[in-house]
This record gives sequence, C-alpha cells and structure tokens, in this order.
Amino acid sequence: MEIVILIIVLALVFDFYNGMNDAANSIATIVSTRVLTPLQAVIWAASFNFIAAFIFGVHVATTIGTGIVDVNIVDNFVILSGLVGAILLTATATHLGLPISVSHAIIGGYGGAALIKAGIGGLIISGYSKVLIFIFLAPIIGMIMALVFSIITMWLVKDMNPRKVDKHFRNLQLVSAAIYSLSHGSNDAQKTIGIITVALFTNGVLGSTFYIPVWVVILSYGFIALGTLIGGWKVIKTLGMRVTKLTPFGGFSAETSAGLTIIWATLLGVPVSTTHTITGSIIGVGAIKGFSAVRWGVARNILWAWVLTIPLSAIFAMGTYELVTLFVSLF
Repeated sequence: MEIVILIIVLALVFDFYNGMNDAANSIATIVSTRVLTPLQAVIWAASFNFIAAFIFGVHVATTIGTGIVDVNIVDNFVILSGLVGAILLTATATHLGLPISVSHAIIGGYGGAALIKAGIGGLIISGYSKVLIFIFLAPIIGMIMALVFSIITMWLVKDMNPRKVDKHFRNLQLVSAAIYSLSHGSNDAQKTIGIITVALFTNGVLGSTFYIPVWVVILSYGFIALGTLIGGWKVIKTLGMRVTKLTPFGGFSAETSAGLTIIWATLLGVPVSTTHTITGSIIGVGAIKGFSAVRWGVARNILWAWVLTIPLSAIFAMGTYELVTLFVSLF
C-alpha cells in the first residue's frame, strides 16, 4: 500500500507542476493585455480550473487509464517510472520558462516505461496514434479558429469607436479567460486522474472494475488549481508578452478559440496539449496583422520544446525504470 501512496503523491506533484507550467497559459493573454494583474489573474484562473471538475465528465481520464497502455502489463514500477520521467522534464522546463506540453510529458513518460518493460506490445497503438495526430491538429485548429474569429469580429466592430471597442473587449476577456481556464481544467487535470486511477486498479483497490473515484477527481482538480495559484511566471511572460503583442481584442479571440477547441477535444476523450492550442491561437491572432507581427524566433524555440517532449520524457522514464528495477533486484 505504501507504493500506492507514493504514486498518488508523485501524481499530485506532477499535477501541481502542470498547474505552474500549463495552467499559466490560462492567464498569459489577460496579463499581457493588462486586463488583470498577475495576482488577480491566477486567482481567476485557479477558480475556474477547479470548477471544471463539476461540469465535464472523465473521458480523458479513461483514455489515459486504459487507452494508451495495455493495463495488463502495468505495474507499480511502470506507473512510478512514467511519473518520474514526466516530473523531471516538466520541472526542468518550468525552471527554464519553456512552455512544453505537460500532456505529452505524461504520455511520453508512461509510454516509455511501458515500452522498456513489455516492448511495443505494451502500447495501444490506436490510442497513441490519436494523441500524435492531435499534436499537429490542436495548434492548427486553434490558429485557424483564432484567425477566422478575429476577422469576423473585426468586421462586426469596424464602425465602432476604437476606445469603446477596447473597453468592451477588456470586459469580455474576463469571460474568455474563464472559458479557457475551464477547458484547461477539464482536460489537463484528467491526466492525473487517469494515472492515479490506474494505480488503484492495478493494486486491487478498485476491485475488478475500472472506474474513477470521486475523491480522485476532487484531489486532482484541487492540486492543478493550487499550481495555477502559485503560478509559473516565466511561462506567462514567454507566451503572453514575447510571442506577439496582444490587445484585449486579440486576447479575447485567442482564449475563446483555444478554449472551445480544448473543450471539443475533452468531450471526445482526447488528451490534447493546452499549450499547443493556446500558442497556435496566439499566433493566429498575431498573423491577422501580418506574419511579421509574430516573433517567430520565440515560436521556433517553443516548437522545439513540443517536438522533444515525448521522446525526452520517455527516455527519462526508461532510465528511471531501469534504476528502480536494478535497485529492487539488489535488495
């Protein structure tokens, strides 16, 4: 039972780092447009991260728990190693201010640990294929939606006084930030829920049926909200102020487009990257002014962080699995 408690603690640590790294995306735009101060923004985002627990189902958690790794080969070492791999990569990225995909860190770590134990047969290829497809689809959909949304909205307000437009969108950005925070909580907290639940199932705590306990849901959403509350300030600065200069109108368009894209994926049970989606949306908004408005050097660095997330977390997890099994064999 001690190992189960350790896994739960590590999963919640991962959830907390998720809040610091990924949930910071919920407030990057609203801070960069000066609608809220950083402190006000993190409180706003954390609240809606937690509220999401009572609105959306657990489709993504079920996918993580039973849809990407064959549950029959899963043991405590696989889960533990997957978590450690994801935590090491996420903590490093947060320290460096790189907005990696925390979603893909856990998927890469969990898959890497399963791969080192059971080979390719330990993975559910259809589940991994779906995730890999959405690595490319999520930012593209977010970018296109933000671009189209911006064009339509600009046409609707073209005859209005610019100051009034700015004032209206400052108020509306509170709504769009809430939508995005809800979507983030609905998708990202469920990754932790899935990992904790598969640990409980593997150790016989749930009996013979895989189901999601309510206390796991509440605990996971609580820790991701706590991570948001403490905040990942370096990541906020990278996304909100360095990728492109945003106005309240642009922030509203980016958050709304990204939020709706993520909610759609959540309802499909797909564990998408919220970082990919919001960054794609921010680029889409910047591109409305011309592609020169987007700081492509920063965007390129972020892209490299995305590409390397799954293989690096998998490598960290594989190394951890080898060390853990070696240690156990010696004692």
